[in-house]
Amino acid sequence: MVFDKNMGDFSTDAILLRKVEYGDHDLIITFLTRDKGKICVMAKNAKKSVRRFSGAMDLFSVNHIQCAFPKKNRDAMINLCQTVLENGFSHIRYDVVNTAYASYWTEIVTQWLEEGKAQPDIFELLYTALEMVDDGFIRTEVISLLFQIRFMRLSGFSPGLDQCDACCTGIEAIDSARLWFDFKAGRVVCPQCKGNMPGSQEPAGPFGGRAQGCWVSKGTLKQLSWINTVEMARADRIKFSPIAIKEGEILLESFIPFHIGRHFNSLNFLYKMRSEI
Repeated sequence: MVFDKNMGDFSTDAILLRKVEYGDHDLIITFLTRDKGKICVMAKNAKKSVRRFSGAMDLFSVNHIQCAFPKKNRDAMINLCQTVLENGFSHIRYDVVNTAYASYWTEIVTQWLEEGKAQPDIFELLYTALEMVDDGFIRTEVISLLFQIRFMRLSGFSPGLDQCDACCTGIEAIDSARLWFDFKAGRVVCPQCKGNMPGSQEPAGPFGGRAQGCWVSKGTLKQLSWINTVEMARADRIKFSPIAIKEGEILLESFIPFHIGRHFNSLNFLYKMRSEI
C-alpha cells in the first residue's frame, strides 16, 4: 500500500467493488474512490451497525465514506468509520443480467488497479457506466463495450484498431470484410499478413484453450474505434447490430483477460446469464 499513514483521516466518494466477511461481525471492503484510487478498509461491526452502514454495503453502491488510519498498529487496515449512501443503483442489483455485467466491470477494476493510486478518470468511467445501466436508456451490452474499450485506453493497453499493424494499411483500404485481432499483441492484422505469420493455420476460438485471436468485421472495428473517443454524453447515438455486439463481446472479453493474465469468475456468470436469455 502506498498510503502515508502519518496523514490525517479522510473522506471521499467511493464505489463498492467487493466485500468479504471477516469474523462474526466485520467486513473487509474494497472501494474505488475518487481521490485515493482502490482501497481496502475494515468495516468493524458492519453486520450489526444499522446507524453507520445502513443501505451502504451493497455491491456497486456509491457512498461518501469517512475513514481513519490506524493510530497504533501502522500495519493494520484503514478503518471505515461512516458511510452516506449517495446512489444504490437499485435497478442494477434487482436485475440479474445487469448485475452480471456490473460484476464483470468491478472485477476488472479490482484485479487491474494498484491499491492507493488515484485513478479519477477510471472512477468517473465506472460511475458513468453504472449510472447509464441504472437509467436503462441504452442496452447494457453496448454500455459494456463502451466501458471495456475506454478502460483499456485509460489503463494504457488500448488495442490498435485502425490499421493492419503488420503492413500499416488502413482498414478501409484492406480488401477484406474481416480482419484478424491478435490478443497477445493487441493489434489488427489483415488476412494477407495473417497468412504470412507463423502458426497462421492454427484454429482459434473466442474463449479458453489456446486461442490467440479472433476474426472481426471491419464494421465492428470501426464502431469500437469510434466509441473509444466519443463523448460519453453522445453514447445514446451508438447503434450496434446484434452481430457487431457479439463480435465486440468476443474481442474485448477475450483480450482483457488475456492481457491481464487471468480469467474472471464474473465472466462465467455473465456467459450463463446470456445463454439463458
